[in-house]
Amino acid sequence: MNFSLVWSGHYDIPLRRIFIRDLILMARIGVYDFEQENIQRIQLNISIGIQEEKGVGPDILSRTVSYADIVDDVKDTVLQTHFHLVETLAETLADRILKDKRIQVVRVMIEKLDIIPETAGVGVEIERWNR
Repeated sequence: MNFSLVWSGHYDIPLRRIFIRDLILMARIGVYDFEQENIQRIQLNISIGIQEEKGVGPDILSRTVSYADIVDDVKDTVLQTHFHLVETLAETLADRILKDKRIQVVRVMIEKLDIIPETAGVGVEIERWNR
């Protein structure tokens, strides 16, 4: 996955990017009967843009977003709910992540890894902004 440092359509806001790459989880996701009865592997890539501050700033966690907290929230969301569509899961995760108003933009990419044998993965990628 190749996340561009330039977010679509917004070039005037300097952003720091925090990312979570290749998070593999077992999920209850899908609309077909065999998907309803089984869990399957999904891979998530999440990129988060936080408005940059000028200068180095203090070396403390409170001035940024904790990717560990985001990973924990993603895990909880994926493990607690059956989603029919990867699109719905992506939107749900983006909405939850954007509740932190320090976050300007989030990209969520979700792939089902084992659903079509001839592919490495199939899925969806979305980008959402805090307005």
